[in-house]
Order: sequence, then C-alpha cells, then structure tokens
Amino acid sequence: MIRSILLAGILMASGTVFSQKLKTVNYQDGAQKLSGLVTSNAGKKLPGVLILPAWKGIDDEARNAATELEKEGYVAFIADIYGVGNVPADNAAAAKTSGYYKQNFEAYQKRISLALEQLKKNGAIPEKIAVIGYCFGGTGALESARGKLPVVGAVSIHGSLAKDQSRTNGPLAAKILVEHPADDQSVSREDYDNLVKEMNEGNADWQIITYAHSKHTFTDPKSPDYNPVMAKRAWNHTLMFLKEILK
Repeated sequence: MIRSILLAGILMASGTVFSQKLKTVNYQDGAQKLSGLVTSNAGKKLPGVLILPAWKGIDDEARNAATELEKEGYVAFIADIYGVGNVPADNAAAAKTSGYYKQNFEAYQKRISLALEQLKKNGAIPEKIAVIGYCFGGTGALESARGKLPVVGAVSIHGSLAKDQSRTNGPLAAKILVEHPADDQSVSREDYDNLVKEMNEGNADWQIITYAHSKHTFTDPKSPDYNPVMAKRAWNHTLMFLKEILK
C-alpha cells in the first residue's frame, strides 16, 4: 500500500497525469445556445488548440484528443458547431446537418470563430492558436484557413477536401496539414487535385500526408475503419506540426 502511494507520488511529481476532466463552457450564437468543452488547464496562458468534432458532434475521439493535448502543454477547446438540442441522432441526420454547414460555409466559419473566442477567454495565447478537425471537423479546419480566421495552423484529419467550385481561391495564411487516408472513398481525385491547386494558388505552407491501407475514419478506435498503426502515426504528425507552429 505504502509502496503504491510512493510510486503514485513519484509519477505525479514527474508530470504524469492520471486523469483529466473536461469542463463545460456555455456560450451563444444569437439565440442558439452552444456548449463546448475545455481542458482543466483553462485560465493558464498557453498555446491553444481548437478541436472541431466529426459529423455527429462532440464525441470520444474529440474528448481524447483534448486530454492528450493538455498533456502536451496546450489548452484545448472542443467546439459545439450544431448547438444544444441539435445533435444528430443517426448517420442520416448527421449527413443532413453537416451538409448544411458545408453548403453554408459562412455559418460554419462563424461557429468556428465563436469557439475560437472561447478558447482565448480560457487562456489560449491569441497569437499561438491552431485548429484540428476530424471528418466534418476536418472540413472546418480548412474553412478556418479559407475564412482567414485567427489561427496559425490548421490540421484536417480525414476531412472532406472539396469546396464549391464557384468559390474563388484566395490567400491562405495559415499553415495547413492534411492527413488523408489512402482508401477514403468519400474524397474524389478531383477534390484532392482541386485542394492542391487551391493551396498553391493561395501560396500556402501546406503538406498532405497519405496513410496506406486506411479508410475514411481510420483514426477512430470505435470505427470499423480504425487502423491503429496509421492512427498513431497521424497523431504523432499532428503533434509534430503543432510543436513547430505553436511552441
């Protein structure tokens, strides 16, 4: 018993964290109530990472990313894009709701912007903020760059790469990392090529990493697409990118 307590004390002193709780943060978009989550180090002046969840809203993958980012020395905030009472019940509802924000990209950018304000209110250094997103959230990460939101970097993790081709390409100041599964059937070659063209025309600092033998949701342990080897590599690439641009 005593030995266990001493070992725990040593581990805690060395910086090992056994458990971290995310705190609920309520905020508004007009009359719509939003409810995000922030890491327990909120209030400390640290580099910040905004997490944009997948198409069903805040999930375990987003929560796990937040707690892992806290261990790396970031304050992390998980955005609520849909709003309280609007969480999709199934895939069909998620496709419809996420599709609305993809089409109405300005509304998506506004919800991301509101979340960024909450991240700053919770201690993130304004000049050292990045955004990462999964699936639908990966689209949001790219929209953060397209909308010139105040982030220094954007990571799209198995996100949709397409945008309406009626939209013109513009300057992209944020550094961009795209983590793309090689066997993602939701992304066409045309979408991929158009994104490369967009980033080049925007004079972006960009990188695309493609993960072999990986389907769409390859980073999610709860998905049948989960590829643990490639998921670990993708996470390490994310951490390396964030360290370069934020530390």
